[in-house]
Amino acid sequence: MEYLASASVITTQSLEEAREAVTEIYLPHDLVGPQDAMNMRLNALTDRHMTLGYLTYQAEAELTMPATEHCYHVNLTIVGETKASRSDGGREVTVGGRRGVVLSPVQTNRVSWTPEAEQLILKIPRTSLESHLSDLIGKPVTEVVDFDFGLDLTTSSGRALLRAVHFLATELDKPAGLAEMPLAREQLEAYVLTSLLHAGRHQFSDALAGHEDVRRLGRLSTVVSYIEAHADDEITPEILARVGCVSVRTLHAAFQEQLGESPMAYVRRIRLSKARAELLRSDPRKTRVADVAMRWGFFHQSRFAQQYRDQFNELPSVTLQR
Repeated sequence: MEYLASASVITTQSLEEAREAVTEIYLPHDLVGPQDAMNMRLNALTDRHMTLGYLTYQAEAELTMPATEHCYHVNLTIVGETKASRSDGGREVTVGGRRGVVLSPVQTNRVSWTPEAEQLILKIPRTSLESHLSDLIGKPVTEVVDFDFGLDLTTSSGRALLRAVHFLATELDKPAGLAEMPLAREQLEAYVLTSLLHAGRHQFSDALAGHEDVRRLGRLSTVVSYIEAHADDEITPEILARVGCVSVRTLHAAFQEQLGESPMAYVRRIRLSKARAELLRSDPRKTRVADVAMRWGFFHQSRFAQQYRDQFNELPSVTLQR
């Protein structure tokens, strides 16, 4: 079955045209395959949350893709097989309807396709996936989501992901469908992101499932819970020390050991995350960035903008316009 036929990008037998098209839609790469002897087809649709495409080469092909730094790529094999490897030594074999891979933004990846292989491929900006994960777990996400290379599509969560992507692709292909209903499309894409985060294994999986090991934090778990519940209140090291029943010095040492930062740096990250969540759900016609910043304890606008950009790779004004 060919998905997204109404969003055709290219059909070509040319190796160079195939490489240029995938580079434009997804990422720069090297492509090895038969010269002018493939039947490559690429269909794709892009919006601010993700790119969804259907790709087949109908020939043996090998793609070598350098680290993108700013996007995750999810290859869901629906027909045939591929063999994948990455620069940390990881190896995977994908099988139609049973297994896929997540290409890390910080790894070089190589994928070899069998002639019959077909894939649905998601390209997801880091800002989209990481801010969505942050909203789900109620904590800032300031690092790459380190997915296991392979995606098992036979588990309940894996099947849910595959169904969600199939449904999205099918609905986007219908006349007067999701492509013309931006709110419904945004909600379904959010569900796809949630399904991916549940289907893949990564360092946030336990927190996402509600099984984060609070014993790892020891008595800091009480302090962390207090910060998240009172992020819009006055918070000082002295207040947090009283909550944790420790001295200020012990509090600082515990935060550095367990979380790698000072208590107030952690408070700032939580407040920035709360501010981002408010900006994302606010009407830009009725909301000022300065008001949101002050509500979460940021009284110096230029400093807030810089700290926000450092954490989320965009200015708060950009977030508000989403």
